[in-house]
Amino acid sequence: MSKTSIGLDKAQSEVLATKLNELLATYQVFYTNVRGYHWNIKGVNFFELHAKFEEIYTDLVEKVDEIAERILTLGHTPANGFSQYLSQSRIKEEIAVSTAADCLKGTLDGFKVLLGQQREILSLANDADDEGTASQMSDYIKEQEKLIWMFQAACQSCRG
Repeated sequence: MSKTSIGLDKAQSEVLATKLNELLATYQVFYTNVRGYHWNIKGVNFFELHAKFEEIYTDLVEKVDEIAERILTLGHTPANGFSQYLSQSRIKEEIAVSTAADCLKGTLDGFKVLLGQQREILSLANDADDEGTASQMSDYIKEQEKLIWMFQAACQSCRG
């Protein structure tokens, strides 16, 4: 069995890097969507949601960097083309969304997609004895489960 420089199985690390690149793509598209919600939100909830979306996209861009760095740590290259992101993302881009309900629903749905992807990667990482990736995914999952709960509380019509 061939090992990476950090002592992991090379074949399992390659699978993980592929899945992390798909997650990176999803994060990049979601980041762009949330940035758009921040720019385009209108209505009585403008001030509260404008600030909340900024908080979220700031956190998302940090996670983008962390995921890319994990891919590099596994010995692979992170995708960096937006065409790659659009073709690999599990989230579709949203353009000119401006109502509170639509922005909240897009954010809630986006976090649910990330949660599913991260759980898949967590399982693969555990199987590969990759504590670094497993820990990263576990941290993201815990944080985003709470955000989903909060967004569902804020948007009754977004449930489903």
